[in-house]
Formats: sequence, C-alpha cells, structure tokens
Amino acid sequence: MKIIVPMAGRGSRLRPHTLTVPKPLIPIAGKPIVHRLVEDIAGVINQEIEEIAFIIHESFGKAVENDLIAIAEKLGSKGKIYYQNEALGTAHAILCAKESMTGPIVVAYADTLFRADFTLDTTADSVIWVKQVDDPSAFGVVQLNENKQIVDFVEKPKAFVSDLAIIGIYYFKSGETLRSELQYLLDNNVVKGGEYQLTDGLENMKQKGLKFVPGKVDEWMDCGNKDVTVETNTRMLNFLHHDGENLISDTVRIENSTIIPPCFIGEDVILINSTVGPNVSLGKATHLTNTKIKNSLVQSHAHIKNANLDNAMIGNHAVFNGEFTSISIGDYSVLE
Repeated sequence: MKIIVPMAGRGSRLRPHTLTVPKPLIPIAGKPIVHRLVEDIAGVINQEIEEIAFIIHESFGKAVENDLIAIAEKLGSKGKIYYQNEALGTAHAILCAKESMTGPIVVAYADTLFRADFTLDTTADSVIWVKQVDDPSAFGVVQLNENKQIVDFVEKPKAFVSDLAIIGIYYFKSGETLRSELQYLLDNNVVKGGEYQLTDGLENMKQKGLKFVPGKVDEWMDCGNKDVTVETNTRMLNFLHHDGENLISDTVRIENSTIIPPCFIGEDVILINSTVGPNVSLGKATHLTNTKIKNSLVQSHAHIKNANLDNAMIGNHAVFNGEFTSISIGDYSVLE
C-alpha cells in the first residue's frame, strides 16, 4: 500500500502561521497535521505502508522535504517528494506523483484529520471516506443506492441529495487505473474553472462500472483557519487524553504553576507562576511566565508572559507580553 499526500498549497487562510511553515506541518497536540493524518490512515487500512509520496511546492525548501521524509520513515515507510508548482487542480496535483501510482493507494489531502473505526473494504475498486453532516450544501457529497454503493458525486447540492460529505481521503485498489483516468483529463483538457478535477476522473471510473463504497468516519476535523485549527487541537487533545496517551514531557520545568488536562506540554517547556489548560498545546522549549492560557495552540520556542489567553494561536519563536486574549501571531513575531 502507498499513500499519496497532495499538499502544495500555502494555506493562505491560516496566515500568518503558514508564511514560514506549510499548513500540514503545523503541530496539533504535538505532532504535525500530516504526521497525524498518515498515522490515522495506517490504523484504518491495517496494512504495511510501502511508501508515502508528498506533493509539495518546490519553494517549500529542503528542510520541509527532510521533515516529510522523516515522518514517512517513522512509520517504517519510504518517503518520496514530488512537486506541483502550478495550482492546476486536484487531478493535476495527484498526477504529479504518477510514478508512485502503482498497486493499491490511498490519496489524502493534508488539511484534515479524522477518527474512524471501520475496516477498509479492499474488494472495492475505491473507498471514499465520508462523514455525516448537518448541512450538506457546503460540501461535496456522495449518493448511495440500496446496496450502499456510491452512485453519484454532487458538489454543494442546493437540494438535499445526501448528508454524507466527502472529507478528502480516498482508497483505490489500482493506482494504475486512477493514473490513466487522470491522465485522460489532462490529455483532453477536461477542466472546470480552469482546473483539472479529481471528481471528473471518479465519474469516468464510475461510468465504466467500477465499484465505489463509502468509508464512514466518526469525527472529521478541519485545519483550514485559525479558529478551526485551535478547535481541532482541542478535540484531538481530548481524544488522546481519553485514550490514556501521555501528553506531558518528563523535561517540563514547573514553578508555582498548574496544568489542567487535557494538555500537550513539549520538551524543555518552562512554566513559572502560570495556569495552563484545559485544551492547550505548548511546543518544545516554550516559556510561560505569569500567564493563564486555555483553549490555545502554541508552537515551539515561544516566550509568553503577563498574558491571559483564550482561543489563541502563537507561532514558533514568537514573543508576547500583554493582556490581549484571542490572538493569532506568526513565527518570530514580537508583541510586548
């Protein structure tokens, strides 16, 4: 099994945090989004992952590439890097990794996390991960027949068709078949809105009689902007706390401070006269002094003092000294 992760977008809705770090490498409960994503996929498919292919923009740089290769290697897989330097659509992005599209593959977009407890149906030609939602008009949805097979894909339906939203993770029994269908779109200039769309390839496969089935997830967590990313961090902390995972490093230094779980506290964090939690992630070597913080996400090496924070997101190496509450400051920013 191989996993293909398109992630060439810069994540403009999450700026300033994505000005220096691609969105999929933003940490959630202490691990990059893309790391948690591939771990969760591995848990669902329950098969050896031979390779993880990451599709990035070449401008991301070698440090990002090395981080991604390391994520693959931690899962016992080979990591490969491909480039998409033009935003030409989902089908084009996936096809950038065409050399890796052999055998069974999972395609997963790296801006979403999920929790699921289902067994992957490897007899199907394709499995599309879906989540039941209250307002399907905001999503692409799948329509099922009486045999629970997918018979239609509808983008943002104005009238009710289905409440099963496509979350952006797909299994294909044959990577070669998907590659052929996506190549057809490019060769014949099949575009919508100036882009080559994966859903057009899926529709062609369905018309040829391939069997599509849904894989229903229990939780679907977005990381599109600051508020939903902080909310996703909260939800993930609660899941991990419930699972009994140790989220607090042994190297944390605590002086006259209180931690209210669930919280992730990274290595070499220093807490002085502070109250942390609930629902807070503090990255490596972050220092807090005279601070109260809850429902917030702080990356590494940040220095925060004299603060009362709620629903905050703070980048790497940022310095904050003040009385603001709901804030979003990026890497190396200084507010004092």
